Amino acid sequence: MAKLELKEVRKSFLSLEVIHGIDLTVEDGSFTVFVGPSGCGKSTLLRMIAGLEELTSGEVHIGGKRCDHLLPSARGMAMVFQSYALYPHMSVYENLKFGLVNQKLPKAEIDERIKRAADILRISELLSRRPSQLSGGQSQRVAIGRAIVKEPDAFLFDEPLSNLDAELRVKMRSEIVSLHRRLKSTMVYVTHNQVEAMTMADTIVVLREGVVEQVGAPIELYARPRNKFVACFLGTPQMNLLKAKVRTADDKGMSLSIEDGRAMIDAATYGAKSLMGTDCMVGIRPEHLALSDDGSIAGKVIATEMLGSETIIFASLPSGENITAAARGIRSLPPGAPIRFSVRSGFVHVFDEQGLAFPSLRAWHEDYLEV
Repeated sequence: MAKLELKEVRKSFLSLEVIHGIDLTVEDGSFTVFVGPSGCGKSTLLRMIAGLEELTSGEVHIGGKRCDHLLPSARGMAMVFQSYALYPHMSVYENLKFGLVNQKLPKAEIDERIKRAADILRISELLSRRPSQLSGGQSQRVAIGRAIVKEPDAFLFDEPLSNLDAELRVKMRSEIVSLHRRLKSTMVYVTHNQVEAMTMADTIVVLREGVVEQVGAPIELYARPRNKFVACFLGTPQMNLLKAKVRTADDKGMSLSIEDGRAMIDAATYGAKSLMGTDCMVGIRPEHLALSDDGSIAGKVIATEMLGSETIIFASLPSGENITAAARGIRSLPPGAPIRFSVRSGFVHVFDEQGLAFPSLRAWHEDYLEV
């Protein structure tokens, strides 16, 4: 186990800079997930940590020692790739053994490491099989086992579940989390799937265009996003964003008008009196819109999606904007039906014209843990 530190890390391909001076600390024993849209630089950043991609400038430290000048094999890290990359002509045992033989470890130690990894991953009965005889989940466990036997200071995962079907992805998610709890090792995991990020990580790093937008615990980022990008990237269905105008603002909160002034809502967000009359954006997550006969937000139903445990409601507002709500249970609402929503002030996010969030007057748990 070891702490991982990035200091002013940059990467350019010719004149195109794709990683823009990232400073980041991955704590010892943490499960940190890099998440962001395709092309944001998360896999490039992981490959730079592993030594598979050269840094243009900056430093990488593992366990307090600088390692960006070392070969990948000397960095004390093990990487699990998107493709399983198993040798098809070798058995599972031989695949696990291959890297250890190259390290010239004694045969007894190699056997002990393989046995320990096989027990952890529950693949002991698969050691004599070839990769062609394995399922997708079994192949992924073997690929992870190949990393475990090296007993690295840190594990690096590059979208390891993207080739699996939906049901198997859910199962493997829990298995990797359980593995982390047993090994207590530092793990860095790359994914574009925000559900994986929210369910697996103890720390999420949100990236956009080679820049870190926000770092924090999953629920903290979900409840108190720093800007519109983080707010909209985390959460399914996506957060609603509505044009608004500040009517009142003081150290106790804000009052805002939406729907071109037809409705008023309150936000537990600090704002100076000088903001009164300025334009902004209001963000409300679909699950925080409650159906209410006297709700302040009125609209008409466009369509519904019944998922059993909840119903997703798509509605249009008088302003012409659309809004999405998630209601528990099954709701039968015909298109065109009038509908009203209410929302508690603690769940209203306010963003300025640059997309930055106004600071909340409450810690995230004061509202979210009450739900």
